[in-house]
Amino acid sequence: MWCGYRNLGVRLGRLCSSLLAPANTRHRSLTTCIDPSMGLNEEQKEFQKVAFDFAAREMAPNMAEWDQKEVFPVDVMRKAAQLGFGGVYVRTDVGGSGLSRLDTSVIFEALATGCTSTTAYISIHNMCAWMIDSFGSDEQRHKFCPPLCTMEKFASYCLTEPGSGSDAASLLTSAKRHGDHYILNGSKAFISGGGESDIYIVMCRTGGPGPKGISCIVVEKGTPGLSFGKKEKKVGWNSQPTRAVIFEDCAVPVAHRIGSEGQGFLIAMKGLNGGRINIASCSLGAAHASIILTRDHLKVRKQFGAPLANNQICNQALQMHGGYGYLKDYAVQQYMRDSRVHQILEGSNEVMRMLISRSLLQE
Repeated sequence: MWCGYRNLGVRLGRLCSSLLAPANTRHRSLTTCIDPSMGLNEEQKEFQKVAFDFAAREMAPNMAEWDQKEVFPVDVMRKAAQLGFGGVYVRTDVGGSGLSRLDTSVIFEALATGCTSTTAYISIHNMCAWMIDSFGSDEQRHKFCPPLCTMEKFASYCLTEPGSGSDAASLLTSAKRHGDHYILNGSKAFISGGGESDIYIVMCRTGGPGPKGISCIVVEKGTPGLSFGKKEKKVGWNSQPTRAVIFEDCAVPVAHRIGSEGQGFLIAMKGLNGGRINIASCSLGAAHASIILTRDHLKVRKQFGAPLANNQICNQALQMHGGYGYLKDYAVQQYMRDSRVHQILEGSNEVMRMLISRSLLQE
């Protein structure tokens, strides 16, 4: 797991150092650092090329329209699934690609250059499929994973509640057993894909307080008692809907519980460990695309009689675009908006620092 974080750190460092370089060396630094295949083996370079080509052909030309019209691009995501991107690190016997976490990071980084928002949703969908694949029974794996890997069906991760964000172990959504069903009551907040997804991976309380009282249950769209809040208006991530997911006496078969009772919090955190690398990879893809746009803009735009590339300006891509960077005609602002939420979800920056320091202290 940590090799994924270290690899991302090296790649982010290269991108950041290029923007902080003195003006007379910045162009050379940019040219060197923007080769995203550095350090990859031949197989990973092939995955990366397929993902870059798909992003350029199917996603980037539509990114602005998806953002402005809040389009959930189902057909394009299903095309991505045909390339194996619906279950990248899911096992092959249930339709997944069976790739490593590092391979997955490379793919999501490349896809995010085409549309960061859409790729972020695909990454969440992949996380849900992996959770079922890793902790579900053979029957559950063969029932739920194949249509998720083809993206015939879409999945959402349901942990956050109105009263529990970073303190996820304090969640209140209850699941009381009644015969061969659980009766769910409560609500989840800020759910990506809410209302559109077909499968909801729900962390709910089947026991006492704290993490050991939480279980993981799959709830299918159309189940009586399952409903959704209004579609949220967001700064970014507009190509994926966000809604509250509401349970009112929602009866779900016990057979839909993933793992044993009380194992849900562990499953949720294991999922997030990979999800956090996925989201970081999406951020890296957005940074990569922004630097390319900035490089091209600086070559053309002139101030004080010389190209901006010859002047020391600020170290942020949008700032380097000047007033143009604040216009929606320029894609750099969308990369900025779509990646800002990555500092909040799947572990806020503060939580991530705590986790990293805790791991370092344990070594």
